[in-house]
Amino acid sequence: MKTQPSNKLGPFIVLIFIYFIVGFLTTVNGQCQAPLQIAFLSHAGELKNTFITLISFSFFLAYLLNGTLGSRWINCLGYKKTLIRALLIMTGGLVVFFFSSWFTVRYSELNVLIAGAHIPYGYFIFLVGSYLMGTSATLLQVVINPYVAAYEVKGTQPVQRMNIVCAFNSFGTTIAPFFVTGIMFGGLALEGIHIEQLMVPFLVLAAFIGLTAFITQRLYLPDVMHTKINRGEKLERSIWSFRHLKLGVVTIFFYVGAEVAIGVNVNLNAMELESTGQSLSFFGMQHLVVWGMNLGIPALLATLYWGGLMVGRIVSSYLSHISPRVQLTVTTLLATVFTLVAIITNNLWLLVAVGLFHSVMWGCIFTLAITGLKKYTAKASGVFMMGVFGGAVFPFLQGVLADTLGSWQWTWMLVVVCELVMLWYALVGSRVKEA
Repeated sequence: MKTQPSNKLGPFIVLIFIYFIVGFLTTVNGQCQAPLQIAFLSHAGELKNTFITLISFSFFLAYLLNGTLGSRWINCLGYKKTLIRALLIMTGGLVVFFFSSWFTVRYSELNVLIAGAHIPYGYFIFLVGSYLMGTSATLLQVVINPYVAAYEVKGTQPVQRMNIVCAFNSFGTTIAPFFVTGIMFGGLALEGIHIEQLMVPFLVLAAFIGLTAFITQRLYLPDVMHTKINRGEKLERSIWSFRHLKLGVVTIFFYVGAEVAIGVNVNLNAMELESTGQSLSFFGMQHLVVWGMNLGIPALLATLYWGGLMVGRIVSSYLSHISPRVQLTVTTLLATVFTLVAIITNNLWLLVAVGLFHSVMWGCIFTLAITGLKKYTAKASGVFMMGVFGGAVFPFLQGVLADTLGSWQWTWMLVVVCELVMLWYALVGSRVKEA
């Protein structure tokens, strides 16, 4: 097994950049919901919210089905080769996105009737691409999370390193809404969006990720000691025998559900409010104009939410003296209060502020869940990623509730439930005990 190189920052910086890509493209996938609701689902009727949230559902379904695949690849191939495979899958997903757009433009008359809704075949191709993107993101995070936690950088603790890479991940999620509205759709109002505008951006992104895989293949990225089993070695106990890991998987299910629900559905809620004539002004502005492009308040809400995660993670990277358990306890309490007030007052700006508190939760939960696992860490990371499936369940369930209730307002109670589960894990479930 290779030892760590003299330049210990090199591999860390490589993983930071790739984690940025994961955050950026994850949010691009989610932020396509609102534009594609116009472009793909204009004839979906009362089921438009249910169908459009299938984009996030398909993406995060991959976490459930492919989490353990990543840990198997790490144990058989190592971290670097698993990383390269994941980047190639991401390239394939972007190519499928392109094909989905091309197919819909070329064969616009082909659609399927589901419960009275006319859905283009190209939409289902897009869902396949979303699943491939989710598979790639799963594999990349299965590699990066344990690597960053175990790869020693002088003057840092594991939870700090996790928050540093998550901060760059959040930078990607912050700029992604503007990329979708400002570049992919040229700053047009939602009603002016056409599906053919997707094709060139997705091809450019596919080429960029392919180039990233090519460059990464030539970089030195050593394995880290004591985080995976050696060839031919067998584990003495089941990964599920670690109680704090099992409960961590459950907790991350609820965390990602809450994080993604706000990130991908807050703009849909904003569109609903605007359609009913309710004001969503930003310092008196009804529209946000950047470089001559009208980006709109819904895009701004998503950007501020993901930006809050970025700012919170930058700040928390300096909190080495505060334990992950304390950080998780305080932030879940504050997130619960802010969400409840946002629901009661129907104030989306307060809901967006929850991003500040969500910022530290991933790093805290992951650090607590893998405490003391040593050679079980790589396998634990794969199992842990299965919990990210919550990002599929909760936004979709929220979309169904929005269609059922006729409004998004009270559907945010799902987020409150998620926050309370995380609070319980911080206080009780994260304690290390035998199963």
